[in-house]
Amino acid sequence: MIRNDKCPQTGIRVTHSPLFERLDLAPAYRQVADTIEQMITSGRLPPGDWLPTEADLSAQFGVNRSTIREGIRVLEHAGHLRRDGKRLRVSVPHYLDLASRASRALVMHQVTFHELWEVSVELESLSAGFAASRIGEDGLAALQANIDEMRTRIDDPDSVVALDVEFHDLLAEAAGNRALALAREPISLLFHPAGTTILPRLKTQRRILDAHIRILELLRARDVAGVREWMERHMHDFKRGYERTGVSMSAPLGMGQRER
Repeated sequence: MIRNDKCPQTGIRVTHSPLFERLDLAPAYRQVADTIEQMITSGRLPPGDWLPTEADLSAQFGVNRSTIREGIRVLEHAGHLRRDGKRLRVSVPHYLDLASRASRALVMHQVTFHELWEVSVELESLSAGFAASRIGEDGLAALQANIDEMRTRIDDPDSVVALDVEFHDLLAEAAGNRALALAREPISLLFHPAGTTILPRLKTQRRILDAHIRILELLRARDVAGVREWMERHMHDFKRGYERTGVSMSAPLGMGQRER
């Protein structure tokens, strides 16, 4: 609160600004959720362990059961807890749940397509390189099936966009690195609206299909350097397509945004 006091010597009013801001205390249910989440992430409550009952938690935290219930709901929504009958177990959030939240954060921070693309060039190239040395026959078959389906749906831009995203996701899965999968997933989710901006205008589905065919050939040959080079070319081609649409590369890219 700003205080106005009169100086006893001069009679002039002096304005005093507060040295500290008011504390913005989180509601009790949020403090409950944060405390339990810290216990989970620190390993003191490992995945699979039972969470104490609402009555036990209420007694331990010194709050009523409705507050505990609200805190638990937050943790369930975040994927940290799952129901097993009438009880709750500690769980590990699925990476797609984490990715969805991270994607929303990127949108809220008004990430631009250029920033998105810069990071994706490196991540997709790295993913392709790992896949070239680790992919098995099942992975190769899944990519071939994706290409075959894209070929049959080549005149449908929406289907091609979805299959393009799937191709890159399959490649990341074949890379066999969970840290990489977690890093690229939120960015990958944001490329779908970018694709739906480009293809309906430029009709470049065939270029995507041809690039995927070539990448698969290099994967079969276990050509790490070659597949990384082609993935970089593929990503640069994507950027050129975005630029040709006339949409600003420096404009924030909203998830689900579709411009025609």
